Order: sequence, then C-alpha cells, then structure tokens
Amino acid sequence: MVTVLLPGPLRGEAGGASRLTVAATGTLRAVLDELDGAWPRLGRRIRDERGELRRYVNVYVDGEDCRHAGGLDTPVGDGAEVQVLPSVAGG
Repeated sequence: MVTVLLPGPLRGEAGGASRLTVAATGTLRAVLDELDGAWPRLGRRIRDERGELRRYVNVYVDGEDCRHAGGLDTPVGDGAEVQVLPSVAGG
C-alpha cells in the first residue's frame, strides 16, 4: 500500500481526504493510474491529457522530487509516501 498526501487545494477532488491509500506499487505512473481510476477529477488536476505531470504540480516520493528521480517511472515501493503539491504563485 502507498499513502498519497494531498494539500488543501486538491482535497475537494478526493472527497475532502487529506490522505489516500492505493494498492499500486512499482512506479509513480502506476500509483497515479490507480488514483485516476478512483478519483478522476483529482487525476486531471495532477496529469495533463497526455498523461504527463502538469507543469505546476510537484510530486515527491518519500521526500524526493520525482522530476529528479525518474519522473513517472520513479520507483514506488510498498509503504511509500507520495506527496502532491501544486505550485503556488503570487506576488
């Protein structure tokens, strides 16, 4: 099982949950595929129509930025924690 942590702005797409648990392991792509199947609105906020991570979304697997660890092919083992953080802009 993998725990996915969601910040406030994304919780509405997952029924208000701050933590989701998915059975998928292996790669970040597999975890996000399961998320998309169970919570399609959340999936659309994380990935674009090509299935790639949206430019403004940062995803960390056990604290490591997935963009520096293999992108969607980042290994995700059983018991891992995946954190999804949309970028914040302003000024």
